[in-house]
Amino acid sequence: QVQPVESGGGLVQAGGSLRLSCTASGRTLRNYAMAWFRQAPGREREFVAAISLSGSRTNYADSVKGRFTSSKDNAKTTVYLQMNSLKPEDTAVYYCAARTSTYSGSVYLATYEYDYWGQGTQVTVSS
Repeated sequence: QVQPVESGGGLVQAGGSLRLSCTASGRTLRNYAMAWFRQAPGREREFVAAISLSGSRTNYADSVKGRFTSSKDNAKTTVYLQMNSLKPEDTAVYYCAARTSTYSGSVYLATYEYDYWGQGTQVTVSS
């Protein structure tokens, strides 16, 4: 069992960048496929990015494709979401999620496919 913990959120102007991090209290994330979701006020939680257990495969929502990049560090203790060219519509609470995976290259895009969730970190983009 793993408890994801997000960090790196904050307030940024439109066009700026932020990097979110997700750890699991120092435990390795080597055995977990990971994803980022976000939820804006009054809206459902939506998929942002996913990365496979191996870190070799990623998938992105169309709304962030080309602007956001997810990666795992070599020790596989941290997952990152690099967010560039931020827009006001990116404002939301961002959640890190984890699940075990049989296949090292699989990515999972739906909220129900994840078992472990962080508490979220607020990202606010001002216009």
